[in-house]
Amino acid sequence: MIKIFSILDRCSELLGKVFSWSSFLLIVIICFDVLMRYIFGRSIIWLVELETYFFAFSFILTGAYAFKHDKHVRVDLFYSNWTEKKKAWNDLIGNLFLLLPWCVVSMMVCFRYAMTSFKLGESSAQAGGLPALYILKFSIVLGFVLLCLQSIVEISRCLTVLAQNSATEE
Repeated sequence: MIKIFSILDRCSELLGKVFSWSSFLLIVIICFDVLMRYIFGRSIIWLVELETYFFAFSFILTGAYAFKHDKHVRVDLFYSNWTEKKKAWNDLIGNLFLLLPWCVVSMMVCFRYAMTSFKLGESSAQAGGLPALYILKFSIVLGFVLLCLQSIVEISRCLTVLAQNSATEE
């Protein structure tokens, strides 16, 4: 079981690093688009849509990586002063009853949304836009799958901390 969690953890790490490059690509595309617009007076619609794709990839597909490294949003009024055991209980309850169910529901809803797009062969509504809009929609599903898997890894970490603390208390 530990080996599986280790593999999932490394997967989050690798995919987070890979998709973090989409932010750099987004900047390059935006700069090129701005140059095209202000120097040559024209805009390329598929390039503008590509900006949306790379923004989505950098945000959605790096969520598990951010969660793994504790870089997500947290209202930290009390948390930083808590003991490791209390933090583990908080994180365990939050993962089990908030994050995990939210990920499962989101995966189901987004998968239907993406499959409908795939079956329709949905493409951009703009003339000259990108084909295969379902790629963007499936990236939402993948983002929730990665976040769900990372949540399971975090649950195992919380259980490990709680087991170690209860062993030292005895």
